Amino acid sequence: MATTGTEQHRWWKESVIYQIYPSSFLDSNGDGWGDVKGITSKLDYLKKLGVDISPQADMGYDIADYKAIDPIYGTIQDVDDLIAELKQRDMKLMMDLVVNHTSDQHAWFLESRSSLDNPKRSWYIWKKPKRDSAGKPLPPNNWSQILGEANSAWTYDEKTDEYYLSLFTPEQPDLNWENPEVRAAVHDVMDFWLARGACGYRMDVINLISKVQSFPDAEPVLGKEHKYHPGRKYYVNGPRMHEYLQEINQKVLTKHNAITVGEMPGVSDIDEVLRSVGSKSGELNMIFIFDVVDIDNVPGSVRMTLHKWNVKELRRIQTKWQRAMIERDGWNSVFLENHDNPRSVSRYTDDSDVYRDYGAKLLSLMQTTLAGTIFVYQGEELGMRNVPKEWDPEEYKDIESINFWKKSKALYSVNSQKMSEAQEVLIKKARDHARTPMQWDDGPNAGFCAESVKPWMRVNDDYKQVNAEKQVAAAGSDDLSVWQFWQRGLANRKVHKDVFVYGDFQSVGVDSDDVFAYTRTGESGWSGLVVLNFSGKNVEWAIPAESKVQVWVVGNYKGKPEKGLEGVIELRPWEGILGRCST
Repeated sequence: MATTGTEQHRWWKESVIYQIYPSSFLDSNGDGWGDVKGITSKLDYLKKLGVDISPQADMGYDIADYKAIDPIYGTIQDVDDLIAELKQRDMKLMMDLVVNHTSDQHAWFLESRSSLDNPKRSWYIWKKPKRDSAGKPLPPNNWSQILGEANSAWTYDEKTDEYYLSLFTPEQPDLNWENPEVRAAVHDVMDFWLARGACGYRMDVINLISKVQSFPDAEPVLGKEHKYHPGRKYYVNGPRMHEYLQEINQKVLTKHNAITVGEMPGVSDIDEVLRSVGSKSGELNMIFIFDVVDIDNVPGSVRMTLHKWNVKELRRIQTKWQRAMIERDGWNSVFLENHDNPRSVSRYTDDSDVYRDYGAKLLSLMQTTLAGTIFVYQGEELGMRNVPKEWDPEEYKDIESINFWKKSKALYSVNSQKMSEAQEVLIKKARDHARTPMQWDDGPNAGFCAESVKPWMRVNDDYKQVNAEKQVAAAGSDDLSVWQFWQRGLANRKVHKDVFVYGDFQSVGVDSDDVFAYTRTGESGWSGLVVLNFSGKNVEWAIPAESKVQVWVVGNYKGKPEKGLEGVIELRPWEGILGRCST
C-alpha cells in the first residue's frame, strides 16, 4: 500500500515541528542560559512562522528526577504555563525522552553505585574488570566512547571495583533495559508527561537501548594506534529493541494517541527501519534517518571526519527513503539540522555573504516539498551559519568537540598538517555551531540575553546582519528574507498537502552531477517539479519532455523564475525553482 491518498492522512504527518535547544533559545531571567519562560515568550513568533508543535526540546530533566525540570530552565509550573499557552494557540508540546542513559547524579544511579547488593544495582550495566599482569583493572571490552573515541565506553567505580557502561560520557551511565523494573519506570515517566499535556516524544538514541548481552570486543576499525573502537554492531538496533518499542507502544503510547519520532543513528537498512515505522509496526510514527546528515562522514568511521560528498549521493539517499516509505507504507521525518549537527547552509551550500540567502532558501525549498513530517531547528529559518573559522578551538563548549581537540593534540601535536586537518573538522562538523545563542535582533548579545549578562556561549559574530527581527520585518514580496521564504513554503505545503505531504515522488534528471530534481504528484490533477542546483556555478539543465511545465511559481532568487517551459534552462549558483505541471 502506498502512503499517497486521503486514507493515509494523519494530523502528525502534516504538522511542522520546531526543534529547540533550550540553553540557546532565549534567556528570560538574566543568568545567561535559555529557559522555559523564554520559549513561552516567543510562541507568537513560532505560530507566525507556521509551527504546529513546539518545542521539540530537551527540557533538561532534573538530575534527581525525570518528573521535574532542571532548575536552570525553570520549574514544572513554567512547563504547565507553556503547555497552556501552546493550547491557546492551537499548538502542541513535544518532549525529549532520554532513557538510554541517565545522569550519574540521578537518584537511581546514586543508589546503584552505592553497593554491589543495592536493589538498583541491576538498573545499570555493571561488569567486573579485566586485569593486566600487575592486577590493574581494565575495561570489560574495547568499546569506545561515542563522544570521544579515544576513551573507553566503560567507567571504573573504585568503591565497588566494577565498571559501568557509559556509551556517551562517564557522566551518562546506560540503563539496563533487560531489567523489567527499568522498563516499568520509563513507562511511568512517559505516562506522567503525556497526562500533563505533552503530545508525544522525540526519543533520544532509542535504538541503543538493547545490547548484545555477551558484550564482545569490537572489531579494530579505527586502526591499531587506537585502543578502543566503536561497538555499534553490538548495541545499534540490538536484539530486543523491537520488543521494547512495541511494549512502550502498547503500554503507553496507544492510550494517549501520542506522536513519536525515534532518534536512530547508524541504521540505514530499509527493512530494519520499516520494522519500526511501518504503519502496522506498532512501534513508532517515524524516525530520524541520518543518511543525509552523515553524508560528509568518512564511510564506516566516526562523525568527526570529513568526506567529500556529491549531488548523486544526495539524490540516491533522498530517493531511497522517499520511495521506500511510499511503496511500503511507512513515514519519513524531513530534517537537515538539529542540536547535534552543524548548520545546514554551511554544510550543504555556500554560507558566504554573497550566497548564504540563496543556499538557505534552496534547502528550505527542498525540505518543504519532500514527503514526511518537517522538523525545523531553531535558527535554521534565519539561515544561521557555522561560527567563523577564526574562532579559537577553546571557544567550543561541547564535550564531543573538547574530546576531539584533546585527542588531536595528544596524537598530532608535532604534526602541523594533521592539526590543521583536525581544526578543519571542528570548523565544519562541531555540534557547537548549532548551539550558539539564537539571533533575535541586532542589539547586545543578539537579544538572547541582556547586555549586562554574559551568555553561556558566545554569540555568532554575524548577528547584526542575520537576525529574526530584521528578517520578519523585511519588505518586498518579490525578494523574501530566508524567514519569509520558510513561512511561505510551510504555508503552501499545507494548502497543497495532497501534493507535497502525501503525493507521489519521482526523481528526474538523474544524470546531472549538479542538480537534484524530482516531481511530487497528488490527487488534484497537477504535479510539482522541484529543480535544485547544488553547485556554486551556472548550470544548464534539460527539462524532461514528460514534465509538461505550465508555469514556474517559486524560486529562491528575486522575483518569479523567468525560465523556459521546455528544453534546456540555465540555473544560477544555488538556484532552486518549483514548477507547476499538468499530469
